[in-house]
Amino acid sequence: MELNQLPAAVLTRTISRPNVTITYPQLAGLANPQAEREINQTLSRYVQDLINRQHDIQVPGTTDMQGSYEIKNNQRGIFSVTLNNYAYTYPMAHGMTYLKSLTADVQTGKIFSLRDLFKPGSDYVKVLSDNIRRQIAERRIPTLEPFKAIRPDQDFYVADKALVIYFQLYEITPYYVGFPMFPISVFELEPIISEKGPLSVMATNS
Repeated sequence: MELNQLPAAVLTRTISRPNVTITYPQLAGLANPQAEREINQTLSRYVQDLINRQHDIQVPGTTDMQGSYEIKNNQRGIFSVTLNNYAYTYPMAHGMTYLKSLTADVQTGKIFSLRDLFKPGSDYVKVLSDNIRRQIAERRIPTLEPFKAIRPDQDFYVADKALVIYFQLYEITPYYVGFPMFPISVFELEPIISEKGPLSVMATNS
């Protein structure tokens, strides 16, 4: 992978209907049309997944829904983005927000899972969990119960030279905490990161 690769072009699409406004990204002009198609189809599916998830928990009535996105990384051929969806239906006590993320190789179209970032057989769950447990203590983050470990497929995104592990609302913390985010330097993870994954690319000084 060429480390000096230019950022991918990003277009904003909008779903707009009564009480619903959702914006989400689509990549354009990639050298590999198949990769572009696969990444964009996955992004569209993720947006629909968030909509469906909201419909599953909202009470009957008129639901107000808003969605947006944040690009976390768009360099060195690695595109990482978070999609958020907020919905509220009267008379619920408060609205609910869900967050979903995608990290992809813009040359091949590969969508990375957390497992893909690390060497086969490495105990990445323990390494990440130990780091997060330490951050919880140092940052004095209130948890619903003592933190044990992340899921093998825990939510994440890549932001420059950091892997950011995050949790959904209520997953490990009270609602008022928001989304607990845990940035971990790629250099701290170098012994276990896969040479074929995005963390290896981001850890290279160039």
